[in-house]
Amino acid sequence: MNEQDAGLKTSVLVDEVEPVEVGPGIVRRRLTATDYARAWLIDFAPGSRWPEVDVHATEERYFVLSGEVIEGEERHPAGSYVTFAPGSRHRPRTEIGARMLGITVMNA
Repeated sequence: MNEQDAGLKTSVLVDEVEPVEVGPGIVRRRLTATDYARAWLIDFAPGSRWPEVDVHATEERYFVLSGEVIEGEERHPAGSYVTFAPGSRHRPRTEIGARMLGITVMNA
């Protein structure tokens, strides 16, 4: 990378980002954001459920890094890539625990 590109890239070690509890057994790490997208890493303890229904004004997507995320009756094991359109709603939960990397796409 040359000096001109230095301001265009950001790097963080995700496990060094301060976790914030969003509900019992669930912590979120807010990762680098831009005007175009926000990223986050969420760790779910076994048996945890998102505290409320998540409603999306914009597109959201996540990749299950480990464990399994359950959306309704659909199970998403590690390696699953899930996308939610604007206006969608969901309330993820897990039985065995999970780690997901997500991106919220901002309005253009």
